[in-house]
Amino acid sequence: MSWIIYAMLALAGGILAAWTRRYRLRCREMAEQSLLATLAACRSLLALIGHFQQHRGMSSALLSGDRAFLARLDGKACEIEALIPSLREMAREEEGRAHPCFTQNDLSLFRFQWEALREKLGGLSVEQSTAQHSLLVDQLLQWLAALGESRLEMLPGDRRTRGLVRNFAIRLPALSECLGQARALGTSVAAKRGCSAVARVRLMFLVARAEALLHQANEVGGQGGKADKAALAVQEMARVLRTRMLLRSGISVAAQEYFDIATAAIDSVFAWINESGTELAAAGNRRAKDGDALPLQHA
Repeated sequence: MSWIIYAMLALAGGILAAWTRRYRLRCREMAEQSLLATLAACRSLLALIGHFQQHRGMSSALLSGDRAFLARLDGKACEIEALIPSLREMAREEEGRAHPCFTQNDLSLFRFQWEALREKLGGLSVEQSTAQHSLLVDQLLQWLAALGESRLEMLPGDRRTRGLVRNFAIRLPALSECLGQARALGTSVAAKRGCSAVARVRLMFLVARAEALLHQANEVGGQGGKADKAALAVQEMARVLRTRMLLRSGISVAAQEYFDIATAAIDSVFAWINESGTELAAAGNRRAKDGDALPLQHA
């Protein structure tokens, strides 16, 4: 009889081992899928943030009298409209969680505010347009930060991985928005060929804030590549602002030239964000294969 018992125990052990392997594989697949879905949601939000920032800058130039931006503004609005539907599935997914980062009702209100802004844009002042655009961008930034804090920061990892999450979902998007506001205001100043005292103070603040955010983002170890290029582009934008727009001698840069310089800086920050996201995906996949990413699926 003892051999029968040993055989049954061996069989039970084999079944348990097979089930454990299958369970770990399923957990790994779920963790990988959850990470990729969260990163895809973040990238959709980042794309919209970039388009709204550009729409704000073009609107500032147009409302300041530069009609050359009219056709590009219409095209940018179409790009925004094409991206907004991608948020619907994200909102449905979030509503299935205990603590959603945003809901379909949130998205409906956001779209209503965007459509209202488009309808009345021609009758707004530069300041009103900038403020209303900035409210929409801020909403997108809040959703992005919530996804980062609630989903990605659950990813086990070392200090650098946590730093990458903060860069990807919070610090670098905030830097892009700081530069975006400086682009919108600076483009208006260049189009008007004059800088008021209020605009000068605001631009000086935005430059200082951008440099502080850049320093924080660079504190994550192992930087290089996109980070170095972004730092150079931001420094060039800051140099143009300080030496060709904020001096009492007047404005020595055209609206389109400044817009392009600022856009190059912002694009370089988004390239850095994308690189950080790629690194996060690779880190998450490595940990999932090691069975160390299980908390991510329950976030």
